[in-house]
Amino acid sequence: MPKDSQASAPSQSCQICRGLGYYRVNVPVGDPRFGKAILCSCRKEDIARRHVEALRETSNLQHLADMTFDSFVIDSNRASEVAMSLSMARNEALAFAQQPSGWLVFTGSYGSGKTHLAAAIANYRLSQGHPVLFVVVPDLLDYLRATYAPNSPSTYDERFDKVRNVPMLILDDLGTQNTTPWAAEKLYQLLNYRYNAALPTVITTNQSIDDLDPRLASRLRDHQLVATIPLYGTDKRLGGTTDYFGSLGAYQNMTLESFQERPNELDAVQQASLRQALAAARRYAEQPTNWLLIRGTYGSGKTHLAAAVANRVAHGGKSVLFVVAADLLDYLRATFQPGSAVSYDQRFNEIRRAWLLVLDDLSTQNASPWAREKLVQILNYRYVSGSATVLTISHSDWESLDERLRSRLEDTTVCTTLDLDLPSFRGSRKPKQPVRRSTRRREI
Repeated sequence: MPKDSQASAPSQSCQICRGLGYYRVNVPVGDPRFGKAILCSCRKEDIARRHVEALRETSNLQHLADMTFDSFVIDSNRASEVAMSLSMARNEALAFAQQPSGWLVFTGSYGSGKTHLAAAIANYRLSQGHPVLFVVVPDLLDYLRATYAPNSPSTYDERFDKVRNVPMLILDDLGTQNTTPWAAEKLYQLLNYRYNAALPTVITTNQSIDDLDPRLASRLRDHQLVATIPLYGTDKRLGGTTDYFGSLGAYQNMTLESFQERPNELDAVQQASLRQALAAARRYAEQPTNWLLIRGTYGSGKTHLAAAVANRVAHGGKSVLFVVAADLLDYLRATFQPGSAVSYDQRFNEIRRAWLLVLDDLSTQNASPWAREKLVQILNYRYVSGSATVLTISHSDWESLDERLRSRLEDTTVCTTLDLDLPSFRGSRKPKQPVRRSTRRREI
């Protein structure tokens, strides 16, 4: 007996249909079910199982069966920021698998774990008996092209309709396909249909959203439907070593709780101003949206406040990139060196796609034209996308800041500014006494 026939055979031990697959209900004449053969539940379960098996075979998930949430191991030796981003990504993926709604997009470099999480979602859904289609984008396009062959068992319309209407579609490696006009049009038609119908869809890509087809990019930026999860770190297949360049680990002691209000150094007005800044930083850390700019003199507490916000957000499970602006530019330059473990595009995209980016000591006074341009590109991307961003800058660097950056920082609809007009922290000064001004007129 053919394999399919065996799979479709009803259970011989079923007490309802006695192995026939169908049964009749004893109802009076006139009942809609009178004289009709009713499909037995044992046959329904088998048909559903065959459907799941067919989808698993079509999706090539038989080769990815070991990619589950349990097997997604987060290396404790990785940088804390990388481990937190992977943990957050795993939690988001599991929540989506349990209750799929909208779209989920995983971004990151090769080997960062995108495919594993996408396959884990697919395997979880199939284990729960829900149909899902997992397919690598270039394979999907070949799958559609095959319908044009003379001996194709199905037409293009039949196959395309099956893909675009599947309850959950998972597209792996979007952006690696051969971008012919035909391929671009088919992908747009497919994703536009699922976008308009709000069908659960998972996408992985190592490309920047801006580098994709503009029509797709605009839909992937819809934050009401699409949740974008960046994954950081180098290729696990190359040994799992990390090249993550964030420096938040060096600022673990700088928290909102450890931030001092300096009662022995500041007068009452300055202390009140500092308390207001601390309260604003706490509010931002609880719900990071848009930008937070912290200005002040050297040693006024700018870096401590920025690091405290970053630590609070990171402890909440979100991925954070904390880096001094000058170091960031050095990290970008380093990608041009022979033997660099990462490409420039990979590093650049890690920066601008970070869930929360904290740039400490922003300054363009002594920056080269190339460096100024890179900072503008990164921050302009985050400005347009409304990505959570914290920046610190000294008052002395404000006027020399690139005009394009200053114009965005002065946009009060996007950026909240905290001014720390305070003396440098020393920890030993006596409180200043308010200056008493004479009410008498000075005689001339």
